[in-house]
Amino acid sequence: MAVINFGGVKEEVVTREEFPLSKAKEVLKNEVVAVLGYGPQGYGQSLNLRDNGINVIVGQRKGGKGWSDALKDGWVEGKNLFSSIEDAIDKATIIQLLLSDAGQKEQWPLVKKHLKKGQALYFSHGFSIVFKEQTGVVPPPDVDVVLVAPKGSGRTVRSNYLAGSGINASFAVFQDATGKARERTIACGIAIGSGYLFPTSFENEVISDLTGERGVLMGAIAGIMKAQYDVLRANGHSPSEAFNETVEEATQSLYPLVGANGMDWMFAACSTTAQRGALDWSKKFEAVTKPLFDLLYRDVRQGVETRRVLDTCSAPDYREKLTKELDEWKNSEMWRAGAAVRSLRPENWKK
Repeated sequence: MAVINFGGVKEEVVTREEFPLSKAKEVLKNEVVAVLGYGPQGYGQSLNLRDNGINVIVGQRKGGKGWSDALKDGWVEGKNLFSSIEDAIDKATIIQLLLSDAGQKEQWPLVKKHLKKGQALYFSHGFSIVFKEQTGVVPPPDVDVVLVAPKGSGRTVRSNYLAGSGINASFAVFQDATGKARERTIACGIAIGSGYLFPTSFENEVISDLTGERGVLMGAIAGIMKAQYDVLRANGHSPSEAFNETVEEATQSLYPLVGANGMDWMFAACSTTAQRGALDWSKKFEAVTKPLFDLLYRDVRQGVETRRVLDTCSAPDYREKLTKELDEWKNSEMWRAGAAVRSLRPENWKK
């Protein structure tokens, strides 16, 4: 593996230079990869595997959105698309369990029943394995148990691949029954289009992932945006001005620059007025939010968050309640203003 200096700490990573796609295809040439579930990760990973020449099939419940999406994407019923999880598992040597976390718990007895010695059970999230007391997911000892976790949504796993880029991913081996689990894992990581792979553990992956999703990736940033928007509106600023200063400038101008060059570059490149304010107020926001992040991390590690996910997502009225929650965001003034702002972007002008 390549040794890279990350801010003064040297880490080993796997790059596509040392483990090219040609090597991944050689490792996987006699494997059949079954992707169970055609949600965001199932969609992105399966299509990238297919385009990269890997023998891949999809197992997805018939009649739902995932099934119709798979048909639209060119999967053929009875050939490489199966409505029976059992059929997909029986035909495969590597099983990518990419159902939702609640779905993994629900389907685990069926999956376990059909696992065979020497197969690899592949996850993209450490949830089910780490919190086995809640999920009941305990694999038999004669299968490899591995993880490749793209650090992005399944949609960007696909879109970045099509754009000639890739999403970085972590990888881990929880159980090596065949002696080739690590090689299988890295080969799958490269074949799904990862930019580079960095080692982790199932536990570290799920704890960092759940913390990030609830924190700066979505939860915290959504809450901070809403708070700033509301303060601006309460003080007489128009919806257009409040949204532009809160979201549009961030996502369309500043965040892409931060992603390309770093926050240090952004601080140095902005006006002196913005620079001074950002440097001073960043410390205040850090001080205020640090205790909240400590609480969040504790709840994730202790299984409070996973228990909430499993309890709510398996409830019979979950979809109804979820739709209501999502509609509150969609129908709020802030995000209705956002829809209007986005429609006025030059790329969305009617020709």
